[in-house]
Amino acid sequence: MTIIDGNNLLWALHDVFDEREITTEVELCRVLSRYFAQIGECGQIVFDGAGPLDKSPFNTIDYLEVYFAGLHHDSDSVIEGKIVADASPRQLAIVSSDRRLRKAAGERKATALKSEDFWQQVRRELTRGKPKRREPEEKREGLTEGETDKWLEVFGLDE
Repeated sequence: MTIIDGNNLLWALHDVFDEREITTEVELCRVLSRYFAQIGECGQIVFDGAGPLDKSPFNTIDYLEVYFAGLHHDSDSVIEGKIVADASPRQLAIVSSDRRLRKAAGERKATALKSEDFWQQVRRELTRGKPKRREPEEKREGLTEGETDKWLEVFGLDE
């Protein structure tokens, strides 16, 4: 499971990569949703504050759970809580350039990725495109006569 510090990643996009196409939380979540769908995993992203009044655009985001810390909390505290509460923290990847979160991840043996490194990984994966899945040759060719006989015998259908 990947947990992302949303505001930290948005800052990295604008400050480090000069990314102009992604300016809102929703736009970032749509890109990350495509990324997670492509790699076949799910992720979580946590933003500071209460978020936009109309959260309905987030309802169409797949592969990514979106959280807002609320008015009296920050995303770092929410993510720290998720790290502490996780039953298998070694399987977590925490995305943030914030030292506090990277330290919390390290203390629980979770992987810590800087936002800049993670975004490069996302861009590489999305530009790579979907891998073409090859069907096994057996699917096209069918079973051999010996395999067919064996299955008929197993199911008691042999004559």
